Amino acid sequence: MTIGNYLREFHDLPVFEFPAPGGKAAAAELPDPAAVAWRLSAATYAEPGDEHWEDLFPRFVDAVDTAKVRAVVVGGWDEAFENSSAAIVEALVAAKDRLPALEAVFLGDMLSEDCEISWIMQSDVTPLLAAYPGLRTLAVRGASGLEFPPVRHEGLRRLVVQTGGLPADVVRSIGACDFPALEHLELWLGRDDYGNDTTPADLEPILSGTRLPALRYLGLRNSDAQDEVVAAVASAPVVARLETLDLSMGELTDQGAEALLAGQPLTHLKRLDLSHHFLSDETAERVTAALAPHGVAVDVSDRQVPHEYNGERYRYTAVGE
Repeated sequence: MTIGNYLREFHDLPVFEFPAPGGKAAAAELPDPAAVAWRLSAATYAEPGDEHWEDLFPRFVDAVDTAKVRAVVVGGWDEAFENSSAAIVEALVAAKDRLPALEAVFLGDMLSEDCEISWIMQSDVTPLLAAYPGLRTLAVRGASGLEFPPVRHEGLRRLVVQTGGLPADVVRSIGACDFPALEHLELWLGRDDYGNDTTPADLEPILSGTRLPALRYLGLRNSDAQDEVVAAVASAPVVARLETLDLSMGELTDQGAEALLAGQPLTHLKRLDLSHHFLSDETAERVTAALAPHGVAVDVSDRQVPHEYNGERYRYTAVGE
């Protein structure tokens, strides 16, 4: 499975594609700058005459009253599989005085035909946090070259990192950040053959919750080692303050679910998401029966069946390459 659609909504705003230069689309009336999330995207396989992102962004700044812009979605950029997002981060940082109301940034809204998620070349994205103290949401797709040196940000409420394979050093760095207002942390851990080498020990600073006093949603998703992740979560101190625990999209088996059932009580949760899993029907029913009577919305949809090849059984995450 891959990501099937570009973002249609971001930061509770509909996504609006900033039109290409020339033609009917460019002449169309632009929406209220504060009423949409502005998608700024260029071709990832640019041909002669195509506008590059570095030219698109100044045109956007000149055409829109950016003092009112609340959300920006960065789509593709030329050869995103070779060229990192560093120049885009730099451009956004340099424009901080032109974007005083900016609250949300999504970096890398691309589909597989633009650039496979594990090929997207990212960079150090934390200058965005330093430049925008009013930022509330930061989302990144792709982990190649991604850096996240430990920072403190007083206002960030949502951090999302979507990958086919998230390196342990990035996980540890995020765990070392101080985000006192963070309510939503979502990490797609991915597969070892695409860079995921995260262990439960690497997750411990997150699972302790020490630097995340406001956390209400924790998503540790899309992991090929989901049983190990779930076993660590089962006794994690941070779980007691959560409303939503999202362990979806991974290779969860009965072993992981049994560890979850044997761990700390989860009856305080509003939602437990285990969708895209490899649970037996019996175990899925046991999880639901243990929690649903307490008002927990349990999602055990999208049951998967291992592939068999040469006598071996293979499981898969929802998003890989």
